[in-house]
Amino acid sequence: MTVSELLARISSRELAEWMAYAQLEPFGEERADLRAGIVAATVANTARDPRKRARPFAARDFMPRFGRRRQTWQEQLRIVEHWNRLLGGRDLRKKNR
Repeated sequence: MTVSELLARISSRELAEWMAYAQLEPFGEERADLRAGIVAATVANTARDPRKRARPFAARDFMPRFGRRRQTWQEQLRIVEHWNRLLGGRDLRKKNR
């Protein structure tokens, strides 16, 4: 059933009740992104060096941000290089140069 089909079948009162329920107990994709962000932040914080990064990671650091412009592959590579340095990784490409 599509959203428009569902909306055609329920009353405005029922819709208002579902909207109120969603405010108390969020559900859907945004909530799933939050759960995934919590797990990712927990994992990242176990590997975080507090001397290099004093502030712990938060779930929002790992949640998708929609509506932003697309990154170039060069920007994505710089981000990966940055995370690699933060987490104490080594750049194995430099051995081949």
